[in-house]
Amino acid sequence: MTINFLKREELVSKVQSQMSAARFQHVLGVEKSAIALARQYGASPEQASIAALTHDYAKERSDLEFLQTIKEQDFDPALLTWNNAIWHGIVGAYFVKTELGIEDETILQAIRLHTTGAAEMTLLDKIIYVADYIEADRDFPGVEEARRLATIDLDLAVAYETKQTLLYLIKKELPIYPKTIETYNQWVVKTN
Repeated sequence: MTINFLKREELVSKVQSQMSAARFQHVLGVEKSAIALARQYGASPEQASIAALTHDYAKERSDLEFLQTIKEQDFDPALLTWNNAIWHGIVGAYFVKTELGIEDETILQAIRLHTTGAAEMTLLDKIIYVADYIEADRDFPGVEEARRLATIDLDLAVAYETKQTLLYLIKKELPIYPKTIETYNQWVVKTN
């Protein structure tokens, strides 16, 4: 799969039109991190680029649009009890496929899992999951350690990010999506 310059520019333009300037800068940062990780770990830089550019494509859509899409399409009705933090990945992949014409299931799965992870993750899934967490503009306690781990062992970076995310959600007393718990059980417990 090759993205020529014109097609990439078209994709970038369509993605940019769906988000704020700050969100778009984040997307470009994730793309840079994802391409670097893809090169380091032997994944396709082109798939990493596309997945990174589109991972937050639906992030700034209204709750109403998400709710309507979940009801009208073949989504698990249990999704209705969640929010944008979960929807923009899972339902966002549907928008990427239907609106941008990206049908590569490897890319779509990486978009679906970029916030929750999963017990079973492909190399691209892990790259997008980690790149979203470590991109250069991120600034929070622990991000430097996540960046360090990403250069050493991608699985350790997945485990670290998952553990930090769960600690944050627990501290804030926020609900934890079941797939995130599966990610913890597979990647954090596995590494100890």
